[in-house]
Parts: sequence; C-alpha cells; structure tokens
Amino acid sequence: MKAHNRETQAQMTPRKALEYLQQGNKRFISNLKAHRDLLEQANATVDGQWPFATILSCIDSRTSAELIFDQGLGDIFSVRIAGNIVNTDILGSMEFACKVAGSKLIVVLGHSKCGAVKGACDHVEMGNLTELLSKIQPAVYQEKTTKVDRNSNNAEFVENVAKINVKRSVKNIIERSNILERMIENSEIGVVGAMHNIETGKVTFYTDVMYIKDDKNPKFSVADLTY
Repeated sequence: MKAHNRETQAQMTPRKALEYLQQGNKRFISNLKAHRDLLEQANATVDGQWPFATILSCIDSRTSAELIFDQGLGDIFSVRIAGNIVNTDILGSMEFACKVAGSKLIVVLGHSKCGAVKGACDHVEMGNLTELLSKIQPAVYQEKTTKVDRNSNNAEFVENVAKINVKRSVKNIIERSNILERMIENSEIGVVGAMHNIETGKVTFYTDVMYIKDDKNPKFSVADLTY
C-alpha cells in the first residue's frame, strides 16, 4: 500500500476518510494488516505530506492511531494528549492539519479504562496534571446516571465519563475554532467522536457527534450543537 499523495488526498471526502479508518480498524481487529513498505513510504513523503485524517487521541501506549486504524507513514496526523482533551495548541494544530495541509476528517478518539479519566473521577491533584484533569471534570459532573460509587473503582462510571468527555471534545473543537467550523459548514472537513476498546481493539464511532455535511447529512448546522 502506497502513502497518500496530493492526488489521493484531493479526491478524499470526509465521509470517505471515515470509511478508510473504519476499514483499517477492521483489518486491525482481524489481524490482517495491509502490506506496506515503510521505507518506501518514507521516501515518497520526503518532499511533502498529504494526510487524509487527523486523530486526537490519548497518550495511552495501547492507543496508537496508526496501529489501530492500520495506517502508514504520511497517512494521518496524530495528536496525542492525556485524556484526549482540547486546548488552544491542539486547536491550532488541527487548523494547520485541515486548512493548510488538507486533512479531511478530525476524529476525537477516547479509549476504555483511561487513566486520565480515572484521575478526573477521583479528583486527583498533582502538579501540572491538575490543570489537565480539570478539563475532564465537566464530563464527570455531566454524568448523572451514577448515584453511588462515583470514583475510578466503578468501571461503568469511568466508561460513561470517558464517552461524555469525547463528545464534549468534539463540540469544543467546533465551538472554539471558527476556521474548522466554517470548513465543516462548507463540507470541506468532518468531525466525529469515537471510542477504542483496548480489550477487543474495536473502534466505535458515535453517530450523535458525527458532523459531516454531505448528501447523507445535508441539513447539518453547527447551530444543532448541544451538550
């Protein structure tokens, strides 16, 4: 499989980019990785890169976007931070990835058993980590279904918070970046939230935070965003 180039990126749509990632994840969980010559891909991208997607994921060592979506060199931008939270620097990176470098899809990828989410559930305070975890706290407070044992020992509570955190990050991206918002409205890019199950390897995409404006979803508007 060759690295993406200017032509293949130009032919890509947000919906097709999503399908590429879904197909790649199916290969991953089936242990049928596509054949790639990584050295050849490195040489092919020396003079430029044309990634078709941008993945915001956690720093967790088990959640490498290139691996779980079976992608090669030059295929995706990978943005990693504990708890897949959004800040100004990450928004700037995404604006570069999409507006300048031509990426067609942004994915916010959470994962099961997330340590950062567990820390937020337990209200951990430790150095600079305190500020990072504070960005996950709104998801903790928004989780209303759990009445007792609202801590990291309750696996269901942790997974509920992780899911809410992903969806909040998707909406934060759109609400905090006028550049990306306009690109969505113009059908140039899409944004979607997803969850990676570290036990099975499967990635589930959340249709209720899948913002792709095309023939399948012509009525999307950022005015529809709700928490």
